[in-house]
Amino acid sequence: MTQYKLSAPKKLDATVALPASKSISNRALIIYALSGGHIMPQNLSDCDDTEVIINAIRYMPDVIDIKAAGTAMRFMTAYLSLMRGTHTLTGTERMKKRPIKILVDALRSLGAEISYLEEEGFPPLSITGTKLTGGVLEMSGSVSSQYISAVLMIGPMLDKGFELRLTGDIISRPYIDLTLYMMNEFGADADWTSADTITIKPVPYKTREYLIENDWSGASYWYEMMALMDNPDAKLMLTGLKDGSKQGDSVARYIFSMLGVKTVFESKTSRKPQTVTITANGRCLPRLEYDFINSPDLAQTFVVTCAAKGVRFHFKGLSTLKIKETDRIEALKKEMRKLGYVIESRNDSELIWDGETCEPQMEKGIDTYEDHRMALAFAPYALKSGEIIINNPQVVTKSYPHFWESLEEVGFKIEVIEQ
Repeated sequence: MTQYKLSAPKKLDATVALPASKSISNRALIIYALSGGHIMPQNLSDCDDTEVIINAIRYMPDVIDIKAAGTAMRFMTAYLSLMRGTHTLTGTERMKKRPIKILVDALRSLGAEISYLEEEGFPPLSITGTKLTGGVLEMSGSVSSQYISAVLMIGPMLDKGFELRLTGDIISRPYIDLTLYMMNEFGADADWTSADTITIKPVPYKTREYLIENDWSGASYWYEMMALMDNPDAKLMLTGLKDGSKQGDSVARYIFSMLGVKTVFESKTSRKPQTVTITANGRCLPRLEYDFINSPDLAQTFVVTCAAKGVRFHFKGLSTLKIKETDRIEALKKEMRKLGYVIESRNDSELIWDGETCEPQMEKGIDTYEDHRMALAFAPYALKSGEIIINNPQVVTKSYPHFWESLEEVGFKIEVIEQ
């Protein structure tokens, strides 16, 4: 096992080159391929999840291994249902335990030919591409938005288009809106036609140049560092972010404003990606209640930040955390105890901290559970404790391959420990 021992700098004053958005990159690649594949999107993410989609659509091998990339598994399942030939879609052992039945059932109802090769309801899959006509499709809105986005993106290619009706509570709506926005950017005719219904007309995508903006999820870890510095002289410049971004995790800037972090864009009028300056103003709420139903990937960041700042919290809308790269609810509870904080869970969808503490056991290091966001969210805690050990730190390549190099560039010291 590899461990990184992080030692924090005394001050922060630097420009950080953020990674490109994984969410936008992965959608852009699928739409690019469906549009005919003539002009590759620019500023694509260099993370593992995006790399497996690039290789899959470029080479289209008989067996496509998407490794630990959940987004790729869902998006490629829908994409391959339209493509000529038969393909096996597989991944890591953890991926084989992540459910995909809801998406497969939806695609089958549109006429897709998909079968399970091992356990019913889970990857690996055998997918034979066929012509899909479309029609009316009903799906639960409470499932991962990636299932919904996967189906939406193939909609313009169906002979009749289709109407998607979402039942129950709709979670992660900003990610659905991001998908619709990008589809329309590429010439599709897709939009909400009521509060729970999306209509997609059979208008094919057009080829175009497309620039990927940088990642608000990646930016959130630098916001976390600024919140933990709590120093009016600290300053970070984050590159390539859009004001009014369609990325769901762009809400991080507003939540962090309640924890004492100020955001200033270079220009208030530009719609292009630009550099953002973040500083600490010292004003912080004593307690934070927030529903993360639209941005569950931020939960780990705010659990660590709030506890470190002594901000009690009650976070809701976390039901999808149990089917992520790991069970993030249980992982958070266990690893936060190592830092000395006792976090409670409720209804498999809520996390609560009322200020209870315990004896820290930081010498064991923070386990990352093959989950990039565990490493990314816990690393900034070094600014609170002086240093922290992260176990199996290489997991960050899933979304933020150059994270550790960027930490060193702003003044963190990293000691590599091999066990």
